[in-house]
Amino acid sequence: MKQNLPLLLLLATASVSVTAKPITLKASKTGDKIHVLGEDTESPLVVQVAEADMRPYLHPIKAPDGKGTLTQYSPGHHRHQTGLYWGFTRVNGRDYFHHPKDNYWKRNALEILQAEGTKVRWRTTYELLDAKGDPILREQQTWSITGNQENIHLDLNWQGTGLVDVTIGKYNYGGLFLRMPWTRQRGGTATNSEGQVNRMAEGKPARWVDVGMPIEGRKDWAHIAILDHPKNDNHPNLWRVDGQLGIGPCRARAGEWKIAKGSTHVTNYRLVVYTGPLDKKLLNTAWKNLN
Repeated sequence: MKQNLPLLLLLATASVSVTAKPITLKASKTGDKIHVLGEDTESPLVVQVAEADMRPYLHPIKAPDGKGTLTQYSPGHHRHQTGLYWGFTRVNGRDYFHHPKDNYWKRNALEILQAEGTKVRWRTTYELLDAKGDPILREQQTWSITGNQENIHLDLNWQGTGLVDVTIGKYNYGGLFLRMPWTRQRGGTATNSEGQVNRMAEGKPARWVDVGMPIEGRKDWAHIAILDHPKNDNHPNLWRVDGQLGIGPCRARAGEWKIAKGSTHVTNYRLVVYTGPLDKKLLNTAWKNLN
């Protein structure tokens, strides 16, 4: 059977396959959501959800042919998890990972930066609130997406600006995190760049971690990989790989770190989403192309 090539990647200057024609993408905003459609898809390939008082997240993310939802919202085993999202567990002692709502988040902006073409870009801006409701950290997520009929590249530039002196406390997870629709019956596999699998990849440093699993509505497996940019602090970072194959790189796993008042910290990641068997060559090439 011919193997499908990748679907989704994460960073601003991704290159698409030279053998396939780039597709035209279109973004539209309705209320608290941005929908990104491909020229041959009836439903969005990606939906950005950005409610006024809730942590922003991407869900659903679809396979490139539109068949199968590759993210999961609030599963029974982790109610606080919302597809693909960013949440720290300790910001000046306050937990934004397990609290997606309830006076922790305040939206400042939801903007489409480039609405149509071979690349679409958008941005969310939020303030993280302390227990008194005062803002302590402004976070900005700028996403871009490009693709063709074989793959889509999704890139993230995260910027956090200290509105006060901020300390992100040491913890085993927190930051960018991905939840795919794992079930015990269907199973799945998490594999990192060093060849470690599932719980053996938990807490280990890696350039990337790939999660593959059967997806409802598909005959093949679907994969999403997160690539840690080589210019990120502490690269290669330590990773969370939980028992239900939720994954995320975590700088705070190695120790606390700080963002001083008035300064901005920048982090970049790339996601690669594709169907078929695990493709280490694809992921290693995608990582080498990060710049």
